[in-house]
Amino acid sequence: MKLYESATAPNCRRVRIFLAEKGVDVPIEAIDLAGQENRRPPFSDKNPMATVPVLELDDGTWLAESMAICRYIEELHPDPPLMGRDPREKALVTMWERRMEHEVALPIMQVFRNSHKFFEGRIEQVPEYGEASRRHALKRLEWLDQELADRPFIAGDEYTVADITALIGIDFGKVSGIRLGDEHANIKRWHETVSARPSASA
Repeated sequence: MKLYESATAPNCRRVRIFLAEKGVDVPIEAIDLAGQENRRPPFSDKNPMATVPVLELDDGTWLAESMAICRYIEELHPDPPLMGRDPREKALVTMWERRMEHEVALPIMQVFRNSHKFFEGRIEQVPEYGEASRRHALKRLEWLDQELADRPFIAGDEYTVADITALIGIDFGKVSGIRLGDEHANIKRWHETVSARPSASA
């Protein structure tokens, strides 16, 4: 296998953390996003959507989308379980991972996509949508802080992929000025715990 990724992209970090938690080493080939290497062959032949990461399997299959890659690794290396053990756990982890993706990480990423100079001329930016996404993200951080008042991790008592998705989203918010404040005491406690894991520096 080989992982095509960029060190600065949050979804690539999600896969790196997941791999580190599993103790799985995969050769990495860096893709230059600033130089738009992702938007031209040979990379665009592998993934016409031009997004990273992409995992090349030994049989020549290409897997794009970070959660698809994580699911593949989970199936190959079920221990430690990061997506639940039984049907109930798997459903709960999936629920919370999707909430972290759609309600926290994605709005934070949309602030960057629609307001940062990095994307000028690369995509159609809508600054108003960026600011709406900022307001949405901040409201969801208030909600998440309340959720974390009575449990150590996003989906319950154990660290899962839902924590990874929340971490990469919240950390990426620093690029756009979205930071945890005094009003986020429970998230800060959680953030300190998950950031102390060796995988967080992957």
